Amino acid sequence: MKKIAVVLAGNGVYDGAEIHEAVLTLLAIQKAGAKYVVFAPDIEQAHVINHLTGEVANEKRNVLVESARIARGKISNIAYFNAQEFDALVFPGGFGVAKNLCNFAFEGANCKVKPDIERVVKEMLALNKPIGALCISPVILAKIIGNDVNLTIGNDIETAKAIESFGANHKSAGHGEIVFDPKYKIITTPCYMLDANIQQIAEGAENVINKIMELL
Repeated sequence: MKKIAVVLAGNGVYDGAEIHEAVLTLLAIQKAGAKYVVFAPDIEQAHVINHLTGEVANEKRNVLVESARIARGKISNIAYFNAQEFDALVFPGGFGVAKNLCNFAFEGANCKVKPDIERVVKEMLALNKPIGALCISPVILAKIIGNDVNLTIGNDIETAKAIESFGANHKSAGHGEIVFDPKYKIITTPCYMLDANIQQIAEGAENVINKIMELL
């Protein structure tokens, strides 16, 4: 059975992992006949957002602890990730990707990726293993790889410009569509970077996972 690592960025769209994208990615992996293993970094969130009001809350939360809610407690610290043990890697989206896994939400084109996240991506690239990315998470791959990698975040002009400033090639895509880069084995889809519904999120997640499975 193929093993796919899924990296989460917390719990909740505004300050962590987008829950629909995360859960539907896990479902797509199981439906495809593979096994998922969930990871997250053991770090403090950039901030906490009240998802009812949209306001910043005066509290602190840990990305690994919050991600464990989605993983039902079955989760590992990304610091212990070993690319040799996995066939593919997937990043669901959510603002936590742009706030906790990197600081794109705050610094834009001047962002930096967390060292452990950069390490796992580079390990998988070195082994020529597929990497999937949903929603905003392709910005991480664009920042790390640059060098004409083809990917999508949908059709948001400003985000696309930032991605291209990293040396990547942004390709516009619609609901459920994927962009595949055969050189790097990168598969991306827009999900909630578009005005999407949950069925369209499921289609995007399944298309990313099914493409990964074709490559394995």
